[in-house]
Amino acid sequence: AALGWPPLSLWLPYALYRASHLAHHNNDRLTEPLADPESFYVTPAEWSRSGPARRALLWANRTLIGRLAFGPALIAGRFLGAEARAIARGVPGRRGLWARHALEVTAVLVWVVAVCDIPLWLYLAGFCYPGLSLTLLRSYAEHRPAVDPADRTAVVRAGPIFGLLFLNNNLHVAHHARPGLAWYRLPALNRRIDGDRRAAIGAGWYRGYGALAWRHLLRPLDHPAHPHAGISPEAAENR
Repeated sequence: AALGWPPLSLWLPYALYRASHLAHHNNDRLTEPLADPESFYVTPAEWSRSGPARRALLWANRTLIGRLAFGPALIAGRFLGAEARAIARGVPGRRGLWARHALEVTAVLVWVVAVCDIPLWLYLAGFCYPGLSLTLLRSYAEHRPAVDPADRTAVVRAGPIFGLLFLNNNLHVAHHARPGLAWYRLPALNRRIDGDRRAAIGAGWYRGYGALAWRHLLRPLDHPAHPHAGISPEAAENR
């Protein structure tokens, strides 16, 4: 919680992030767009309804450069739209949560603009947006659809700089195996459970972020529509 407050990113209350991330760790529904709040996939039905412009945007978001450029706007826009609808429906606790968040954001902006003399536009363009882009770099290839949920998590190897920056969450098989494990213990766990091999036969193993960029800077990782969203593993195997 100490890392989630104050809300330096401005747009995301920590309590909602925590609830969303816990839902993401429902490994049986990982990557499914109706169950995993961190999924960038859409359902086949949503893909069918999408026009050419939206399909082009969804394809672009499956490339690394598109994820870094458009991903922050897409993820924040989708989240804030869903929260606006939740408030309109009268979901208990939402108005109070956002009222508290507004006060916390005000305190951050007073410090940034009035005390540090940083223009608001510069803070948004130089910190908030690229900060979320950096997070999306780490998560870009973390998960792929697979019939077996155990095969949906990838590993991107990283040197000491990126490993520290991402708190070893790039060893994502280990992170999903033990979500509460301290970040500095993830490398040992990854070796113990053979996370690299498990990733290589499942969602993917990458030598590093440079190798990932070489393969997918302009080339989509996969199709934007989830191939078996909402379908049981047994049914998916028989498709």
